[in-house]
Amino acid sequence: MPEPVAAPLLEMRGISKSFPGVRALDGVSFEIRAGEVHALVGENGAGKSTLMKILAGAQPADAGEIVIDGKAVQIAGPRDAERYGIAMIYQEFNLVPQLDVAANVMLGREPVRAGGWLDGGAARAVAAAAVKQLGLELPLTRPVGRLAVAQQQMVEIAKALVRKARVLVMDEPTAALTDREIDHLFETIRVLRERGVGIVYISHRLEELPRIADRITVLRDGRVVGGGRVAELPQHEMIRLMVGREMDQYYPSLPPLDPTAPVVLSVRDLRSGNAVRGVSFEAHAGEILGMAGLVGAGRTEIVRAIAAADVPSGGEVLIDGKPLHARGPRDTIAAGIALVTEDRKGQGLVLDMSIRENVSLPHLELFSRRFGFVDRVGERRATRGLVQELRIRTPSIEQRARNLSGGNQQKVVLAKWLTERARLFLFDEPTRGIDVGAKSEIYELMVELSKQGAAVVMVSSELPEVLGMSHRIVVVRDGTIAGVLTREEATRERVMSLATTAHGAA
Repeated sequence: MPEPVAAPLLEMRGISKSFPGVRALDGVSFEIRAGEVHALVGENGAGKSTLMKILAGAQPADAGEIVIDGKAVQIAGPRDAERYGIAMIYQEFNLVPQLDVAANVMLGREPVRAGGWLDGGAARAVAAAAVKQLGLELPLTRPVGRLAVAQQQMVEIAKALVRKARVLVMDEPTAALTDREIDHLFETIRVLRERGVGIVYISHRLEELPRIADRITVLRDGRVVGGGRVAELPQHEMIRLMVGREMDQYYPSLPPLDPTAPVVLSVRDLRSGNAVRGVSFEAHAGEILGMAGLVGAGRTEIVRAIAAADVPSGGEVLIDGKPLHARGPRDTIAAGIALVTEDRKGQGLVLDMSIRENVSLPHLELFSRRFGFVDRVGERRATRGLVQELRIRTPSIEQRARNLSGGNQQKVVLAKWLTERARLFLFDEPTRGIDVGAKSEIYELMVELSKQGAAVVMVSSELPEVLGMSHRIVVVRDGTIAGVLTREEATRERVMSLATTAHGAA
């Protein structure tokens, strides 16, 4: 990796920010140099997003200053940030799905002809030039909503290039990408680095940082607690700085699986649309059953069909040996099935409701009194118990779910299903976008659920997670079961062979 120039392109000095009941940032200093990738890491709630929102003009700081090219500047809003060459790519892209690639790249920068008419030809030419500079191939006339996630991300990067961004902030850029797409992204980042762009790289995937980052800064509880050259900071030290303790074992020990354990879930020839095509498998009491496969293989569609979030078109689901005739989620919830969806914001939570309201929402009959009134005392008691059990960081159970960090939002989703203990837990990407400390806590919870006799089905795109947390692994390919591996049989190579080989040879 090339050595960055000595002078900082941008500095944030002594930044502090408080919200009601929360000190989000406490005197944080951070810098980025031209032509470097500076990783910013920390647990959810450590202050990373708040710091970057201040840089992007989305939030004001309470104290501190921002210095660009050695001069203090005021960033009062996103337009100021753009004027100073700062661009941010959020996890949820800022694109208009109905508009094509060229229109999105040029949004807000559209060239106009005499009389104020938009010059579509000139817009496409500028967009095409930006895409070419990045070495990309994007269909300029295709609506962005019809592109893959990785392609949408490239549209965001092309937007930043058109705006002559000097500092580009990337928030969890690889969270939803395949290995091949990650390689492509890293190559694009190298192109930007060679052009002198400074990149702030936020990621919970610590294993990828040595591949792409030059330096790292670690935040914990709103303060800088360490950092330095990535090459000189091993992963176990990053984790120790992030969580404030040693983590001797990343994945907890799984309890032995009782060979006589009863079958909790039996899936027979399950079909759902074109994505699930005759799937059959079983999950036993006390078992964590991993579900692996490539993106688009049908894993999410399988667990959604089991939970009747998408009503199956054929086949049979049995719980404890009894056929499940579910017309929707209400029936599966009553049968003891909990679906922890991969889209916690869009499907797992009502963001503008409080923690208390979200936790009790699927089980209001437990807190119903005569004439339809809700037992608020019982509701608060149950919620406080679960907040304590799951170690949800919040000043109050009345805090809106929207204001929680990603890891704490995921814990609230879990708390919903612990209000009345389910028999079957379907976890779809349970640790996506959350930090190592929160991941460890969720792993421990999954183990505890299995010890209590529940069956756990876990869908994950992170192969080390599947290998480390599963008694058995079901490999899905093209909407079918390509094979089932025991913990002893499972290796990265065998799983990938089943996931990618036409006849499933492993």
